[in-house]
Amino acid sequence: MADKVTETVEVCNKLGLHIRPSRYLSSLAKSYDAVVSVKNQDRVALADSQLDLLMLLASKGAKLEISATGPQAAEAVDSIVKLVQDRFGEKD
Repeated sequence: MADKVTETVEVCNKLGLHIRPSRYLSSLAKSYDAVVSVKNQDRVALADSQLDLLMLLASKGAKLEISATGPQAAEAVDSIVKLVQDRFGEKD
């Protein structure tokens, strides 16, 4: 079994993981050769599914656990953590 890479990151944009950020995150996850999941408390979503990500109900301050397995797992987790830290490109 492939090694699992996991990091935790806090959502810091004002509106949380709403429609636009979830689209960015799912598109980014799809660009890697890895299976990526995102966990918020007891909810888990496949990162390549925008609808799954919206169902996390991740508001500002939520601590997301980003996990991945596969050949590009480390790169996928790193880039998604950076996207979240960059507030999904939002200015708030």
